[in-house]
Amino acid sequence: MAVERLQKILSGAGVTSRRKAEQLIVEGRVTVNGAIVSELGSRADIDTDHIKVDGKLLHRPKSIICIAMNKPTGYVTTVSDPEGRPTVMDLVRGVKERVYPVGRLDYASEGLLLLTNDGDLANAVTASATHMAKTYLVKVNGTLTGDQEEAFRHGLPVEGRMTRAAGIKLIRRADNPWYEIRLFEGRTNQIRMMFRHLGLLVEKLKRVRIGTLSLGALRPGEFRYLDSEEMDKLKRSVAKPVVKQHERDR
Repeated sequence: MAVERLQKILSGAGVTSRRKAEQLIVEGRVTVNGAIVSELGSRADIDTDHIKVDGKLLHRPKSIICIAMNKPTGYVTTVSDPEGRPTVMDLVRGVKERVYPVGRLDYASEGLLLLTNDGDLANAVTASATHMAKTYLVKVNGTLTGDQEEAFRHGLPVEGRMTRAAGIKLIRRADNPWYEIRLFEGRTNQIRMMFRHLGLLVEKLKRVRIGTLSLGALRPGEFRYLDSEEMDKLKRSVAKPVVKQHERDR
């Protein structure tokens, strides 16, 4: 018997991430052998117990998969959307295993997004303690001063707390220049809020790299399956403590 925490079972079955699985449990949407289980830390065995989410029986996935997608703008990074907007799940029809998006890209952003049923991989990519680097190309409506770039690198006060050290590099000079940004945390709309704090607005935002994995030649809306070596590299690419990391991006 493989008795595991319910949130781990849900993420391993491709329902959602562990963090969101905890929310499903607390909301009373998970049953084990017919009884609602709403206490975090509860355990079960997917092979011997009848575990249901919103009335749907869970099964152990036949295979562990991870998908790299080039998310287009105009799609929500969720399994379902109460407002009825298109979600990234509309783009992965035909995938035999049940997967869920890892982390998020907001509605107006595009670029590299992972979808998986591998809870350990999802945890490695999204856990704040891992500080996995994520790289973005960002077009804004003006050019930062040298002092502003330094402030961006060292951290800015966003929603009452400082952001972590970040990388920033001007890669295309223009009236509306492009910057390469490297983040080691994943706060909601963080890049947009950082530029807004410095008086600029983000016009386009595209994620091009997560840890060891790059977007490559995928066109918007396309996806591909990662091989086992790529998945293992992602799990291992947990960054060291971010000490003077920003200095690499001067």
